[in-house]
Amino acid sequence: MKILQANQNTDQWIDDRRGKITGSKLKDIIVKRGTERKIGFYQLLADRLAQTENGEPEDAMDRGHRLEDEALVLFGKKIKKKIEQVGLCVSDENPNIALSPDGLIKKGEKYTEAVEVKCLSSARHLQAYFEPKVPSEFNEQVYQYFIVNPDLEKLYFVFYDPRITVKPLHHKIIKREEIEDEIQFAKDYQIQTLQEVGELLLTFF
Repeated sequence: MKILQANQNTDQWIDDRRGKITGSKLKDIIVKRGTERKIGFYQLLADRLAQTENGEPEDAMDRGHRLEDEALVLFGKKIKKKIEQVGLCVSDENPNIALSPDGLIKKGEKYTEAVEVKCLSSARHLQAYFEPKVPSEFNEQVYQYFIVNPDLEKLYFVFYDPRITVKPLHHKIIKREEIEDEIQFAKDYQIQTLQEVGELLLTFF
């Protein structure tokens, strides 16, 4: 066994731990046979690929807002399409069903494509690259794009992390026909929920 003498929680100690499996990290790596890799696996990868940040770590939400425009510009160049940014999209079918899209792409007079950008941690950025589907936590957000815009045919789900210099930008494509059942379920659920809310509100008046 080799002993490194840096005191715990110092910069040197943190640097010595980078890319290594430690006792506290092991629970995020071990998986049961037949299950998918945990985030700890991708953190090990990120520790070896990502550029280190100087100064205090940036709040994840602030970082996402800061990088979103940059990601849209780069992605627009990549696919050679004009991406428009708007504030809020509201369903024609129900004014209480809405979406704040990151970007919309017009074909003729209709917005048939859209772009959603995620600027995640480096580990999750890599996880999204290697795993085939959009992370399940974003499923409902995906469905909402298609629910609010019945003309939408395709959604580009974009991941951006400039710290991963070998692959800062990557994306997945979701087509309406691939998730029609899920879209309909989410739509019906929202309509039913809004109806129940409306009925309860009437009891106050």
